[in-house]
Amino acid sequence: MKFAKPAALIVVALLVVAALAYAMLSKPDAPAVTFVTLDGRPIQLDSLRGKVVLVNFWATTCPGCIKEMPGMIETYNQYKAKGFEIIAVAMSYDPPSYVVNFTQTRQLPFPVALDVKGEFAQAFGNVQLTPTSFIIGKKGQILEQRLGELDFVELKTLLDKELS
Repeated sequence: MKFAKPAALIVVALLVVAALAYAMLSKPDAPAVTFVTLDGRPIQLDSLRGKVVLVNFWATTCPGCIKEMPGMIETYNQYKAKGFEIIAVAMSYDPPSYVVNFTQTRQLPFPVALDVKGEFAQAFGNVQLTPTSFIIGKKGQILEQRLGELDFVELKTLLDKELS
């Protein structure tokens, strides 16, 4: 019976390791939010199931956000017909008139939402810094979270994999 305790400990340790590995591999569900675009159109995030969605928190005063917008436009135009969607969420501190002006002058082709009360940033884990992006898979799970500018080579590799 000397071996009963070590064997039991090994089994428990293996179960703990397996549970941790599963937790690390399982992806959290994206929050069930309804964005409202600049033109007043509601977009329920759940309604985009079946698509890969990039939710990008940004601000007109954020140099990294401004720098990555051309890449977002190009990626959106390249992948939208394959089932890719972008929702650009302007932070609550961004004046709505600045967001509208930026959207119009840059001719952003994807939906832009105002997070007037900060509720979307809160729902996504209290986003404070911009740019912060969430890549949501076809089943509504957060595949990746990125703080800082997007790496468009990596994003396109992910999109090629997820949209094939």
